Amino acid sequence: MISGQPLGSVTQGSLTGGLEVRLHPDISVEDMRVGKFLVVQGMRSRFFCMLTDVALGTANARIIADPPHWEDTFLREVLAGSGTYGTINLAPMLMFTPEEVEESFSPTNGKSANPFVPSMTGLASFVPQTSTSMELLPVKTIPSHFSQVYEASEEDFRRVFGWEDDTQRKNFSIGKPLDMDVPVCIDLDRFVERSNGVFGKSGTGKSFLTRLVLAGIVRKNAAVNLIFDMHSEYGWQAVCEGKQYSTVKGLKQLFPGKVEVYTLDPESTKRRGVRDAQELYLSYEQIKIEDVKLCSRDLGLSEAALDNANILYAEFGKAWILQLLNMNNEEIKLFCDEKRGHQGSIMSLQRKLLRLDNLKYMRAACPHNYIDQILQSLEAGKHVVVEFGSQSDMLSYMLVTNMITRRIHERYVSKAERFLHSGNISDRPTQLVITIEEAHRFLDPAIVQSTIFGTIAREMRKYFVTLLVVDQRPSGIDNEVMSQIGTRITALLNDEKDIDAIFTGVSGAGSLRSVLAKLDSKQQALILGHAVPMPVVVRTRPYDATFYAEIGDPAWSEKPDAELFAAAELAKADLGF
Repeated sequence: MISGQPLGSVTQGSLTGGLEVRLHPDISVEDMRVGKFLVVQGMRSRFFCMLTDVALGTANARIIADPPHWEDTFLREVLAGSGTYGTINLAPMLMFTPEEVEESFSPTNGKSANPFVPSMTGLASFVPQTSTSMELLPVKTIPSHFSQVYEASEEDFRRVFGWEDDTQRKNFSIGKPLDMDVPVCIDLDRFVERSNGVFGKSGTGKSFLTRLVLAGIVRKNAAVNLIFDMHSEYGWQAVCEGKQYSTVKGLKQLFPGKVEVYTLDPESTKRRGVRDAQELYLSYEQIKIEDVKLCSRDLGLSEAALDNANILYAEFGKAWILQLLNMNNEEIKLFCDEKRGHQGSIMSLQRKLLRLDNLKYMRAACPHNYIDQILQSLEAGKHVVVEFGSQSDMLSYMLVTNMITRRIHERYVSKAERFLHSGNISDRPTQLVITIEEAHRFLDPAIVQSTIFGTIAREMRKYFVTLLVVDQRPSGIDNEVMSQIGTRITALLNDEKDIDAIFTGVSGAGSLRSVLAKLDSKQQALILGHAVPMPVVVRTRPYDATFYAEIGDPAWSEKPDAELFAAAELAKADLGF
């Protein structure tokens, strides 16, 4: 379509229900796609809107009762635009009203001095001359009848979503609009200051979306990442979905000097060719009752067994598991007689905890504190990926993530309180983003109040720790936690409960439901929340060789080890980073 050509006129609408627009006769309804970004030019304000529905209308019911024959193209053309027409529904998201017309717009080159009186060259020519009146505001009103609707221009996108090279903000391009070649950016500073989510059903590219976001955080130095990599997809290379023999690079390959990989399964990590991975072991003494309680479903523990675990912990302290595993039946009986424990429950607890002996990374005692080592790496500004390898069952994943995260919670609360007390900027903790998969297992309504992840999602923003939750079943996450999710990057979802969960705490969700339901199954996502000024549908940025070249040195992994870091730094300098 010609730039600046009006698409249609506003015929009716409301602030809560959105706008109905009748398309002009020369505009094909087939060019209107749900999720499209359009602008409405009112008398005083410019409204930025999302297309939420497309419909057909007729001026007379007789046309429907006696439609033209399918071969009668002449009659169909006669009726088009007058007797038959297309309509679209728009949801206004933002509005822009210049404070001073004379400063904001130039009336030269034959254009009207009033920015809202169309000129012969169309609305695309109205470009602000100053940035003082560029504030975008929430929509508090609607445009008048017959206001014209236009395609969004590149300038409109830049006005709303910014530009990746903005020196004032840490913008990161996550994709492009469905029908334009212009980047859509998220503000990473705003992104990392709240907990966020990447959602979508299986096979829609959640892992690729997560890798994109994590790479942006690393590149822009917006925060440090702690990634619990359940399926070994983020640290080193991973198999490209749908392409059996194709792989994509992980964060360690893209940022060799900034990312450290810890592994719970050193043998698996070596077989995959991961370089410089560090082993990670945990001890029984580091396991607390809270960790066992989180895994009670996977261990098959009853409430009675957990109650008796508290009795054991009160008696033996940190050594409670070792003491229990080494007790025989007679010793358990004597213990129960003295401490009023239940013999059957403690014996059941002992049998269930014996499963921990089969975990490769679990030790009776560790001479080295690996959790402290991870904390030191994070405090030094390193991004940490914890790989699980063959230990990727839910028991291991929930146990390890909870043990490590609980220690991080304690450390960050202490550091944040010291910073608040001193007011010294050097005491300010580095912003931390913790990435977890299968998030509904940690944030289930039945256990969320007692898990460290529920605490982080609800309260830890003030302590400089946030979550990035990756899940295909958002309906399994507690509603209170979902309402605290700042930014939601959502690929296709089909289940009605999951769709409802995505819009928990979101105003105007009704008009966005149809947008989410109509996404393609690959490389499309709806982004809404704290890090973007308005909801937007994007074709997600490809995670390919072009992306590698824009982020770092795409050939670093083929170079000798001694050259890796220097080559990566040289590539960044050449690319202007």
